[in-house]
Amino acid sequence: QVQLVESGGGLVQPGGSLRLSCAASGSIVSINAMGWYRQAPGKQRGLVATISSGGTINYADSVKGRFTISRDNPKNTVYLQMNSLTPEDTAVYYCNAVVLPTARLSWYNYWGQGTQVTVSS
Repeated sequence: QVQLVESGGGLVQPGGSLRLSCAASGSIVSINAMGWYRQAPGKQRGLVATISSGGTINYADSVKGRFTISRDNPKNTVYLQMNSLTPEDTAVYYCNAVVLPTARLSWYNYWGQGTQVTVSS
């Protein structure tokens, strides 16, 4: 069993910052890519940022220059530092990880439960 647990969401004023964390736990052999996605009301879930096990990073155009993704491989944890937040960043943010579980022969895609980020004055 693999679990992703997110933390760090909340309410912030425009121009403010938040830091999201996501820790993977359970029967894990290895983790490949980790990342963050978000879903605003009435919209589809979309990419925010991903980071490979080797450190290759990909950002959505809308967050480039404002958000920074990082990971701590020994802790199986991924972070998202969000700066210069705007109301358009309001969404539920989901952590994602591509995991090779113990006693499995394939990689599986896991999601966290989501954490709400609200940017409002």
